[in-house]
Amino acid sequence: MFVVCHMLASLDGKIDGAIFGAKEAAPALKAYGELRKYYGCQATLYGTTTMLGGYADGKVGSLSPISTPLPREDWVNVKGRDMDNFVVSVDPKGELAFSSHISEKKGREPAHIIEALTEQAAPKYLAYLREKGVSYVFAGKEALDCGLLLQKLHNRFGIERLMVAGGGVMNWSFLSEGLLDEISLVVAPVADGGNTAVSIFEQAPFLPGHSPVGLALKESRCWKGKQE
Repeated sequence: MFVVCHMLASLDGKIDGAIFGAKEAAPALKAYGELRKYYGCQATLYGTTTMLGGYADGKVGSLSPISTPLPREDWVNVKGRDMDNFVVSVDPKGELAFSSHISEKKGREPAHIIEALTEQAAPKYLAYLREKGVSYVFAGKEALDCGLLLQKLHNRFGIERLMVAGGGVMNWSFLSEGLLDEISLVVAPVADGGNTAVSIFEQAPFLPGHSPVGLALKESRCWKGKQE
């Protein structure tokens, strides 16, 4: 499977915040969208925080008890799989809420949602996902096993090209495990100097430490788009 991390960042390496609403960021935003299409990925993967920021319907509240607990086994919605366009939602504990198994974001094709879970997810949450038609796979006991997840996405859904698109912890997890074939970074000429916004790569305190990862520059381009 080909895996690319495609991100839009500020000059100071931030990937969220009001700075992307600045007029100077408009050409970079356009370039970022065009490159998404260039890579032609069947699936885009987001971490829990990113999903909460614009894809999931918040977090689930209290769920109804179920008479027969479901086993912690992968479940595939065949109709969703046949869409061949996916949003992979990394949700280790099983916390996100969805109104449908289809993600419909303005300017993008409808995509089937696949939840990437660990064994921390409760059986009643699995029942909830099945009710919504959201497919799910298990990849790890407590922490996400990124390598196992890639195997399952390929075997269960036929995914050959995957885009990892945040947040910072998710990006770092794939990079530190040597699972990224390419990093595509669009840098907007804006900065805010803050220390609270999420960076492109972030080491979570609950993950084992890792030495710096070296990269080699393949290509760089200067985008001279017209500001709007």
